Amino acid sequence: MMKVWQVVIMGCHPTSMLGTKLILEEAGNLIVLGTYSNWTEGAAIVRGNRPELVLLDYCMSDDLIETILPEMKKSAPASHFVVMTDREGRELFQPLLKLGASGLLSKGASPSQLLQLIAGLREGFLSMPLGWLGTMVSPICPPDESGAVLKLTATERFIMEQIVQGVTYDKIALEIDVSRRSIDNYLRKIYVKLEVSTRAQAIEKYALFSHQMRPMYA
Repeated sequence: MMKVWQVVIMGCHPTSMLGTKLILEEAGNLIVLGTYSNWTEGAAIVRGNRPELVLLDYCMSDDLIETILPEMKKSAPASHFVVMTDREGRELFQPLLKLGASGLLSKGASPSQLLQLIAGLREGFLSMPLGWLGTMVSPICPPDESGAVLKLTATERFIMEQIVQGVTYDKIALEIDVSRRSIDNYLRKIYVKLEVSTRAQAIEKYALFSHQMRPMYA
């Protein structure tokens, strides 16, 4: 008999979460422990119960998932975290995998697509849309763009190292003894140097090429 998986759902729309809960429980081998509208409550349940599966929105509050996900993965390393998003998932896929996600799915996905993704995770497989194959097979950043990372100052590299590890902006500000607003200013400069426009793109480009440098701060 197939093992019953415990599931935690975290999102900003109660009606949507209820619909997802019904879909999962109708499958017969999934039981939803609860639905939560904020990171704090949901993370506490994940930490205490270590469910097999956690479905969570990419954006739920002021804290982005890039900050929350590494912390939850550390508290429940065996859990599968699947991120639900209404954004273009192609650019988020690899950065979120590096942070501990087991999959990414559009909020517009059909019930069968959601259940198929979960079935794949049970067997140790990761599913993604066929349309992403070209991007996934080819490097997202061509090798000659590694120079963009090397343009970062020591402080900017330190900030990116911390962000990749899931450290909050407030903690980074305390670490280097600057204001929270200064971190925002640093990030704007970093985005320009890396030739990106989003946090996810910056994390991905830095992670791809950070092996070429040693983290430093001066």
